[in-house]
Amino acid sequence: MASWLKQVGDPVEPGEILAEIETDKALMELEAYDAGVLEQILAGEGARVPIGTPIGIIGDGSGSATSTSNHTAVGPAAAAPTDQASPTAPASHPGDTPVPVTSTAPAVTVRETAAASGDQAPDRKKSSPLARKIAEELGVDLSAVVGTGPGGRITRQDVESAHHADRLASPVEVTTAPESERSTPEPASAAYTEIALTTIQRVSATRLTESKQQALPHIYLTSAIDVTDLFSFRAQINDTLAQTDAGKVSVNDLLVKAVAVALRANPSINVSFAGHKLLQHSGIHLGIAVATPAGLLVPVLRYADRKSVSEIAAESRDKDERARDRKLRADEMGGGTFTISNLGMFGIEHFTAVINPPEAAILAVGAATDELRLDDGRVVTRTILRATMSADHRAIDGAVAAQFLQQLGDLLGHPLRIVT
Repeated sequence: MASWLKQVGDPVEPGEILAEIETDKALMELEAYDAGVLEQILAGEGARVPIGTPIGIIGDGSGSATSTSNHTAVGPAAAAPTDQASPTAPASHPGDTPVPVTSTAPAVTVRETAAASGDQAPDRKKSSPLARKIAEELGVDLSAVVGTGPGGRITRQDVESAHHADRLASPVEVTTAPESERSTPEPASAAYTEIALTTIQRVSATRLTESKQQALPHIYLTSAIDVTDLFSFRAQINDTLAQTDAGKVSVNDLLVKAVAVALRANPSINVSFAGHKLLQHSGIHLGIAVATPAGLLVPVLRYADRKSVSEIAAESRDKDERARDRKLRADEMGGGTFTISNLGMFGIEHFTAVINPPEAAILAVGAATDELRLDDGRVVTRTILRATMSADHRAIDGAVAAQFLQQLGDLLGHPLRIVT
């Protein structure tokens, strides 16, 4: 739970937003289906609740809805489909008072849990489809799991708890090193502050680990690109935009456009690895990594090659602000085919970034710095930017990646080619 926008005793009308729920990507608004009074909040701000768990109760205002027995008798109802941008509270059924407000996290809705009780044979324990899928992945025997859901139904949490208990109960072989090889451990400091990971940080940790485990053949290529003329070109664009009170264009906006143009010329980079085949994407959808207080988010600029630099600048500003405010929709952060991570504003000159699956490549952009170069025997000062491409070698050959970086450098070195 991120925050409640309604408090106990507040009247509720259909369509009003009751609360904001933090998902693995963004803040989702929880909308009310029915009129009434919010009589009880079951999950406070900051609480983590499983999918399908009631988080509040809407009644008629008489206070009769505050008893646990009344709440349990109602049970979770079907939630909104997963393809909707905002999860909503369930509709009430005739004779049901109060109405439970139910948490619906992305990818799995309460409908999946509620429907599970009617699609299994009588001799099998009731379990949600998600619980059965997790049990199969973890090798957990559902017949040995005690269900804590409605009617004894086995939930995902029950399966994971059973798996954890099995691991703790499994014997572990301990090997003791010889006395001569032992070292005295340093005493652990008792002074520390425990900081819980945000949902975004937990999901990012999982995805980054998967990237390094699954796309093991990472290759890295770094190019030092002369962007002296690019900076002058950007100044000319902003002088022109200032006459019409339009927003400014950043170096990153020009870089995004240049990457989109280079990808259009090199479709073999705009791919995903899929087992025994490659998926070459027809659309160029660029993810732009944004650091937020809650963790890293990656808004996606769809069909970036078809947009002007001004359009890219306006959309980037909008999505950057909404990413920091956790107001982006889930569909605005999915479907990327290539990602750009720019840390130049922090003075970082060179770094490597981890690929964002299922994409096959990511570009890490550092700060532009003035360097001395030789030009026809003369020492001159040029502005140099270093860009490092991480690529999945299963999908992209080193020579193909090198050609892409070479063309990107040529575009940035001759910025008029970006917009023509």
